[in-house]
Amino acid sequence: MSAPARALIALFALGWALLLAAADMDYGLAPEKIADDTWVLTGRSEDFSFTNGGNIVNTAFIVTQAGVLVIDSGPSRAYGEQLRRAIARITRQPVVRVINTHHHPDHFLGNQAFAPDTLAALPGTIHGIHTEGGSFNDNMYRLAGDWMAGTEPLAPIHPLAAGPLELGGHQFELIALEGHTGADLAILDRSTGVLFAGDLVFHDRAPTTPHARLPAWQASLDTLEALPFRHIVPGHGPVAKDAGPIRQTRAWLVWLDRTLRQAADEGLDMTEALALPLPAEFRRLAVVDAEYRRSVGQLYPALEQQTLRTGKARE
Repeated sequence: MSAPARALIALFALGWALLLAAADMDYGLAPEKIADDTWVLTGRSEDFSFTNGGNIVNTAFIVTQAGVLVIDSGPSRAYGEQLRRAIARITRQPVVRVINTHHHPDHFLGNQAFAPDTLAALPGTIHGIHTEGGSFNDNMYRLAGDWMAGTEPLAPIHPLAAGPLELGGHQFELIALEGHTGADLAILDRSTGVLFAGDLVFHDRAPTTPHARLPAWQASLDTLEALPFRHIVPGHGPVAKDAGPIRQTRAWLVWLDRTLRQAADEGLDMTEALALPLPAEFRRLAVVDAEYRRSVGQLYPALEQQTLRTGKARE
């Protein structure tokens, strides 16, 4: 075989390999319309992995007369770019605002796909991305591999404050809360009755707690449940038409808080706390065993220290 022929075959093989790689990096984003002008892209109820590319998060967008509002940009640059293309299949309206509900990586690492002057978040979220975004990004590379190619943390430049926001005929209410992190933003579209709860609410999936303060989180859930919504979009899990996801999340947090405090008061070490049985009502939650183990690791040391300071532990 001649050298030019071999070169042509090699070039063809390289092109085919690149096409296969591109196909493998397809998140398969399929927006679902849940209300007027409102689409949700539902992530998998799983842990981060090479298989899902970090797509375990719910993102959303609202098409207004003044342009598109995006809520959370996903776990990678590739996700953000595919989200932008998914929006373009629905509407010709430009993306005019991208809101990150909090600073966990699956909610902001797609920011690079959007114009920097569209990015907005609570001040605490912006600070969290600046201080922890790099380590989050490094960890996502370890967990999701090639899906993260080209991804770098990009913090929003527009700080948001709680209160009303009018955009293209939609009346939004920005609700600044805390508990899942130090700065959690919920967004109520009063025009459609859709509540975007971010990671304050999980549905049929065990909540994550790396930055959690459980009493504050429970108080935030009380605030959300009192709102006049007709649909609720949790940060993870399926959309619902009632407060079921809020109550499910609250039930888990109440049990977790009570169980770990009681374990610390009784002097159990972390291994013993990890071995405590999960109630039957929570066994059906996705990723429940892994999240319980992580929550014990994240929350229990502080509870042990608190017990030692107050002298409650058994002798």
